[in-house]
Amino acid sequence: MNEIQLKYGCNPNQKPSRIFMDNNSDLPVEVLCGKPGYINFLDAFNAWQLVKELTEATGLPAATSFKHVSPAGAAVGRPLNEVLSDIYRVENYENLSPLACAYARARGADRMSSFGDFIALSAECDKDTALLIKKEVSDGVIAPGYTDEALEILKQKKKGAYNIIKIDPSYKPEPVETKKVFGITFEQGRNDLNLKELIDKAKIVTKNKTISDEARIDMIVALITLKYTQSNSVCYVKDGQAIGIGAGQQSRIHCTRLAGSKADNWFLRQAPKVRNLRFRDDLGRADRDNAIDVYIGDEYEDVLADGAWERVFKTKPEVFTAEEKKAWLKNLDGVTVGSDAFFPFSDNIERAHKSGVEYIVQPGGSVRDDLVIECADKYNMVMAFTGIRLFHH
Repeated sequence: MNEIQLKYGCNPNQKPSRIFMDNNSDLPVEVLCGKPGYINFLDAFNAWQLVKELTEATGLPAATSFKHVSPAGAAVGRPLNEVLSDIYRVENYENLSPLACAYARARGADRMSSFGDFIALSAECDKDTALLIKKEVSDGVIAPGYTDEALEILKQKKKGAYNIIKIDPSYKPEPVETKKVFGITFEQGRNDLNLKELIDKAKIVTKNKTISDEARIDMIVALITLKYTQSNSVCYVKDGQAIGIGAGQQSRIHCTRLAGSKADNWFLRQAPKVRNLRFRDDLGRADRDNAIDVYIGDEYEDVLADGAWERVFKTKPEVFTAEEKKAWLKNLDGVTVGSDAFFPFSDNIERAHKSGVEYIVQPGGSVRDDLVIECADKYNMVMAFTGIRLFHH
């Protein structure tokens, strides 16, 4: 099969729509269940490249959660602890497969953004991972294979309409890629950089030059995630998972702030005051996520006002004050931040510092590099210049 007809394109009025191979070869994918749409396939193919590269670079299984052609989360398969299993809504975390841990991390980092996601897995989907996916609101999944048990579990989602795609892991695209915009064909060489090698050859420009093995992996996760995130983009990473991704912002500092605020929210969800919230038994998972997001934000009165809290909580929670949140965020450390292009001003470093950043990886090349390095040195950060930009459009 070298063509799949789609219901419509990005929007219902955009017809006809299809994916196809223009060299008459077979498509490298098989739809096992459902009927994926145009945006589903865009997410699936970008997401698959991300997890494939993560596994090749780290040797660990990887997963990502995509929304609107950018990752909401990405991670490698490191074990969960009790706190993370709690905020990710994962049971029996001690016995999860590494792939299931990768998915739990990718889906759990930014649960609001991951609602209705498209998932990519770098390895055969197993029962553990399928059971986690079954509980979440998702549009579909792409993987190189599925165990019989996993496939049966996933086929039960959406009354049998859940999109399940199998991809040939040996497929290699042509070295030159094209797309049409306004009837005009664009052509460029594929971005096939080896980002692990890029990290190994990066120039450490700060006084502190000590990078732990864990931080090196986090740098790899950051760069590979950025490679498939709509630019401008900034990514905060800790313990092998993206904890805050800012995508598609026209200003670098706004991108840094957006990603930083998501990283902060990820950590605030781990605070005892948040973990001890007593929700109504009939409240759904998505409604809980939304309530937590509002509770830890500036608009907390929306869920704490009389007549509002009763619809969410068993008992009215105390306010999570700005002072308490600030004190808790001081415990966040060991974070890596990556940027797809150079940081033009030191304000990006100042903002990153507020979210526990200790390691930075970026291309470098700004006329103000000296000021950016000086700011990183002020906080004893390690900053690596790769010399390579990673724009994605």
